Amino acid sequence: MVRDCIVATIHFLQSLDAYGVDPARVVVCGDSVGGGVATIICQTLASSRGLPRIRAQIMIYAALQGLDFQSPSYQQNKNVPLLTWTFAFYCLCCYLDINPSWQSTMKKGAHLPPEVWEKYKKWLDSENIPERFKKRGYHPVAPAPLDEAAFLETNVLLHPACSPLIAGDDVVSQLPEACIVSCEYDLLRDHSLLYKKRLEDLGVRVTWHHMEDGFHGVLNTLDLGCLHFPCSARILNVITHFIKGL
Repeated sequence: MVRDCIVATIHFLQSLDAYGVDPARVVVCGDSVGGGVATIICQTLASSRGLPRIRAQIMIYAALQGLDFQSPSYQQNKNVPLLTWTFAFYCLCCYLDINPSWQSTMKKGAHLPPEVWEKYKKWLDSENIPERFKKRGYHPVAPAPLDEAAFLETNVLLHPACSPLIAGDDVVSQLPEACIVSCEYDLLRDHSLLYKKRLEDLGVRVTWHHMEDGFHGVLNTLDLGCLHFPCSARILNVITHFIKGL
């Protein structure tokens, strides 16, 4: 899927005249896994030559890493629909062809060796998350001892194409301006908070909107009549405002 999206983006950037698109105003956007893919596209093309530079990236409750499953949002929102921990792990296994039997092992952090945790601690540590996001309950959990079999099967998660949150500074520092939307009752909330900090620390301009009443997938309720959540319209409005301001 990621490769298809990258190829499609490159084709589009090479064909802007045919579509009547201003080369200086191309924006990549996605929500959930799509938000992660939008990030990967921008990272992949950040240093490409011969293509128009992407003007901005928009990430709506994006999925950005598959290493740490004990951050505050994972503890607080593990049973919150539409994305519970069990369903999220099932989707991860289907996407990357990982055996579902590793669920408990990965949740405990036993799928990665100590040196990996140490390497990426500077970007994944809960200390990078503002204290106000820990008030609904959070207890730091140290990774369990390594399960080597789990590591052999799941180490694909260390590739930036699976976990763009841990891409190198040399890549992240080149990224275009970003708009990030996070939701309080989202299992993946902390992905957005951590990536926001990474971008800002490297001098990338970030516009951030946090939906205090939002949950993962809420944008999909926009046209669902009585099942509509006001938060979905607010997300659409902030995205529209961001694009108009570019």
